[in-house]
Order: sequence, then C-alpha cells, then structure tokens
Amino acid sequence: MSGTLNKVMLIGHLGDEVKLHYFEGGNCIGRFPIATNETYTNKQTGEKVTSTEWHNIVVRNKAAEICEKYLNKGDKIYVEGRLKTRQWQGEDGVTKYTTEIHVQDFTFLTTKQENMNSEPQASARKTAATPKTSNAERPKPQSSMATSEQDDDLPF
Repeated sequence: MSGTLNKVMLIGHLGDEVKLHYFEGGNCIGRFPIATNETYTNKQTGEKVTSTEWHNIVVRNKAAEICEKYLNKGDKIYVEGRLKTRQWQGEDGVTKYTTEIHVQDFTFLTTKQENMNSEPQASARKTAATPKTSNAERPKPQSSMATSEQDDDLPF
C-alpha cells in the first residue's frame, strides 16, 4: 500500500465551552477539549477502573460558530477529522508541542438542554460547509420499491 491515512473518529463529552478566535477577513477558529473514557476491570483487584483521555478539538469558520452556539460543557459529540501537531516557543524559551484534531465532520449527540428537559431532540449531523438542519426539516427519502416490496410474498 503506497497511500497514507490520517483519520480520527471520537465520541466524547465537552470538557469546557467552545472558545472562538476571529481573524482579519472574518475567518474564525474554535477550540474545545473533549474527554473519552475507557472502563475496564482490574484482574488482580476486581475493581472497575475508568481512565480518561483528553483531546484538543479545532473547528473552523461556520462550523466553529455552530459549535459555539449549540454546544456547552458536558455535551456529547461525535467528531471526525485529522491529527495535526503544532510547535511553538514558550516564554521560557522551551519548544512546546500539542496534538490537535482538526475537525472535518461532526454530529451533536446530546446537549445540555436535552439532558435537562429529558426530551430527546434530533441530533444534527454537521459538515464544515453545511448549515444546521433538524431531522424534521430534512426531506424523507422516497422509495420506488416500497409498494412492490409490500406485495411480495417472499420471506427474504
């Protein structure tokens, strides 16, 4: 295989609010951490152990504004993107590094409002270039085979 792949898929909870930074020209970048958990049982003690991994998430432009508007600390989100590592010089002269997930697609899984109301709301699948639409606004797919399949007596 001669190609390469840089793809990350995470489902986690926001650890903080989305922070936006605007640039000249109207572009913006949003950053927020998400936590993913792994739970396992320690074979020696029988104790349940949960380990949390933190991930730095980066979204850009319209996607960043959507995330800031609709996401709050504690909300559950699915993100898909690419790993990128940055480096910079700290004030003490030491080179510092960070690894981030640059988001290409995301889906809101739960929101704080949803958790408080205990009423399920439609999750919204997002891409960096598409506006928010709820499931109620989306057209339902039509199937031309629907009537012929219903009349068919075959069990498979």
